[in-house]
Amino acid sequence: MSKPYLIAYNVACCAAWSYVLFLAVTNVCPVHLKDSLANVYAIPNLAPVLTYVQCAAMLEIVHAAIGLVRSPVVVTAMQVSSRIFAIIAITNSTDAQTQWGAGVMIISWALVEVVRYAFYASALMQKKVPYTLFWLRYSLFGILYPSGISGELSVFFAAANDPHFLGLLGSGNENLVYYLVMALPVIYAPGSPVMIMNMVGNRKSAFKKRFARPPPPPLGLVWPKTVGKNGKEDRSSTSTAKAVLAAAIGAVNKEKGEAILKLKNWRFGYVKHFMGMVEEQCKSPEAALAVAKAGLEKAYEIFEFVSPDGTTCSFAEAMAANNNDKFYTGFVKGEKPKGDNKIVVPYKGKDLSGEELKAQVKKWVDYGTIEDSAGNAIIKCIDNPGWLDLSDRYFVLLGAGSAMGPFLVLMAMGANVVAIDLDRPFIWKRLINIAKKSSGSITFPMKVEQASCADEDALYAAAGCNLFTHTPIIKDWLVGLYRGKPFTVGSYAYLNGALHVQVSLAMDAICKELTEKRPGTSLAYLCTPTDIHLVPEEVNKASLEHYNRFDIIKIYATIMNKLTGGKYCVKNALKPFVANDGKKFYVVDGMTVAQGPNYALAKRMQHWRAIIAHSMGCKVSSNVAPSTSTVSVVQNRTFAWAYEGIPHFKPHEVATPDVSNNVMSAILFYDLNDDESVANPKNPLDNPNSLFSYGSFNGGCWRCAYKMNSIGEASVLIYFGKLAMPYVITGLAVIPTLISKFM
Repeated sequence: MSKPYLIAYNVACCAAWSYVLFLAVTNVCPVHLKDSLANVYAIPNLAPVLTYVQCAAMLEIVHAAIGLVRSPVVVTAMQVSSRIFAIIAITNSTDAQTQWGAGVMIISWALVEVVRYAFYASALMQKKVPYTLFWLRYSLFGILYPSGISGELSVFFAAANDPHFLGLLGSGNENLVYYLVMALPVIYAPGSPVMIMNMVGNRKSAFKKRFARPPPPPLGLVWPKTVGKNGKEDRSSTSTAKAVLAAAIGAVNKEKGEAILKLKNWRFGYVKHFMGMVEEQCKSPEAALAVAKAGLEKAYEIFEFVSPDGTTCSFAEAMAANNNDKFYTGFVKGEKPKGDNKIVVPYKGKDLSGEELKAQVKKWVDYGTIEDSAGNAIIKCIDNPGWLDLSDRYFVLLGAGSAMGPFLVLMAMGANVVAIDLDRPFIWKRLINIAKKSSGSITFPMKVEQASCADEDALYAAAGCNLFTHTPIIKDWLVGLYRGKPFTVGSYAYLNGALHVQVSLAMDAICKELTEKRPGTSLAYLCTPTDIHLVPEEVNKASLEHYNRFDIIKIYATIMNKLTGGKYCVKNALKPFVANDGKKFYVVDGMTVAQGPNYALAKRMQHWRAIIAHSMGCKVSSNVAPSTSTVSVVQNRTFAWAYEGIPHFKPHEVATPDVSNNVMSAILFYDLNDDESVANPKNPLDNPNSLFSYGSFNGGCWRCAYKMNSIGEASVLIYFGKLAMPYVITGLAVIPTLISKFM
């Protein structure tokens, strides 16, 4: 029902705004344009039609809030409310009506909205929007946004100078009305550039997507063929992801597994099923492992592997097959002498190490940004510099160039890194040059013998591989490499959307083979805080304490919660899951719907492999890393805005990549060296998923009063409020003087 409703809504709005545009334009005299624009609002029927049509846009806030569309709720609310305020000003002020800006504002609005609603309606009814409409949608804003904003500002200034309007709230409230209306233009100063640049980014993305080259034929590890609603074959991530999760949960609870297959709104309904899976895993260690094994087995069974000749088989068959192709081995030794290594964390303009770093770690622990077990791991690493001599350790980095990976730290400490990354010359130029300037070494797959490379450019061109298309060959190369040397295999590759599931499965296949065929192999993962984790009871209590604390954020969160019908600022502390033997397991639901089900499945696959390998006797370092301002994350503007506001929800703190890399490397070194670490399989756990309860540098989301998924929009609003505040204060102080002088 949602699609027919949205079509009807967009068509109706397009028609209504077309009528507004018709009334406005047909009454403007080109000869006396300025006078005509100044009298636009006096056109018969225009005022009531404009009011009704613009007020109807408040439904868009509802659409975003209930998930009918994917627009950010806060941004949508700000855009709609600013226009509503302009309508109030122009309706109640003759001065605002009879100046040039009124007409400019109305015509700009109408032109924007006719195109916008026509575009949305067309997108819902057709596979591809006509190019003319597409171009107008993503180009007119360059003229109409500035003209519309200029018109709105003129309306606010005129209304603020109109005694009749200032008396809107009755005698004695003139100053209040004045300051309220003058605060709006001041907010436009920071808000308008953000809105325009957001559209610039949307335009770039839309044109790139529309004119993207057709995807190449499927090759290597691919999503399986499925049949869509239209009866045509495609490679849907939705049906496949549902099948994998259903198989995992179905191994211990068939009813829950079947419920997943029946779910229609997978994109927005997946979180509760991941939560249901964790609940089933908590019932017993056997259940936890059964879920993990069934999920991965299903993925290997249904994902396909397409050979260059077009032959297709299951991913499991591809990984078990004998391969004639092979990689050669490249090797570069660093030129820097071995040094005295130490953990150094760049933080707020200082390089922290030794006692300074310990003091900061204690502050993080006391504040709740990290868990005590993570703080203990970092401090032990500082106190044991021998752990940092990595000259005889071998680290296999799947996704060596990843922003969140430890490549730079390992190279600085003289490690032997086996690097797996894409066969792109610029990637290998960077990695190899870093290795040369270090005391470590880098080993990498090559298409030809290293000796045959005439120069460095040839070396860069011949290096690297593709985790999707070369998965079985990479596995063969690694199994036979440096025999007798224990590997620590880190899975750090990241891609957006459905590709993240593919690359996670490819990395899993390599981890599976190495843990089974190379004794002494250990695994390393970085867990995301935006996931479902078992946590110590004290974490749950701390979250409750934050929730019950009365302060300005509590007031703000309560208001946001009530205004959104309980959708925002939701209580973080949940009731524990109870195992079959009566043990209680406390849980944090950090999943964010904005990241999507593919991200959730990709990270869950890593959890599954981690607990399986741990149960087999492998060391597994799998710790929660903080929310980090990497390029891949902050390129999403909503996430970038949320990261600016989220620290107001204590004890949240967003880390920079430098901080994350160094602290997570320290925890990794602790896990590999300290026998007391939970990474050591000799230390028993109440449940396999408790592996992720320790060493958590989660950035404060575990102990926060509110669920991670419920404070994103509220954080964006705080960000814009902070951005506007200096201008509001300055404007309220200076603008009255300017108005009295020049108007």
